[in-house]
Parts: sequence; C-alpha cells; structure tokens
Amino acid sequence: VQLQASGGGSVQAGDSRRLSCVASGRAFNHYTVAWFRQAPGKEREFAAASSYGVGTTYYAESMKGRFIISRDNTKNTVYLQMNNLQPEDTAVYYCAAASFLNDNHVYTERYYSFWGQGTLVTVSS
Repeated sequence: VQLQASGGGSVQAGDSRRLSCVASGRAFNHYTVAWFRQAPGKEREFAAASSYGVGTTYYAESMKGRFIISRDNTKNTVYLQMNNLQPEDTAVYYCAAASFLNDNHVYTERYYSFWGQGTLVTVSS
C-alpha cells in the first residue's frame, strides 16, 4: 500500500488543523493506520492510531483530548484532527500502516511496514 499525507501548514497557537492520509490499494480496513510525528532535533514519536477492523483508537497521552483520529474506509483515508495546537506540536507528521497489527504493537513504529512522506505542521506563538 502507498500512503500520501497532506494538510500540513503554518498555524497560530490555539488553531486547529486536519491532516489526511490517503492509501492506495485494496482492503484498507485490514490496515491499522497511525500518525507519528518528529519535532526538530527529536526522535519520531507516536501520536495516534486507528486499528484495522472496528477502528479502535489509540492516543499518546500528551495528545489525548486535543487530537482526534478517524477513518473513512470508503475513501481509504485516515484523518488527524488537531485542536488547540501549541508550538511544541511543530513537527513533521507521518502516517504509517500495518496489516492486521496486534493492538499491543500500535504504539511502536517498527511494526509499521508502510510510510507516507510526511507533512510539516508549524505552530507559532
């Protein structure tokens, strides 16, 4: 599967932004899709995931209550709605996918076989 992330840009603190990740191929509902992010000078970290099948959602603690992940399997698309953005949310955001991923592994990037190219979100104060 190929992934295309979009929706990044420059925003002000407190603004919202929605990222999209569109997948090519079939059987999109067989894939757990996650968003990871990498801030300047930092390691990439997990942000949120939507599991295959029923679409159970998972969030990093720092993003709970502000970020919402959702998916539309009819459009092969996963969204990340980001609210109340802060300068520390500045990062390149990547979407990633893995087929039939065990829910215990959703937080770990090495289990994801497919990655999009990343989209930059810059939040200024």
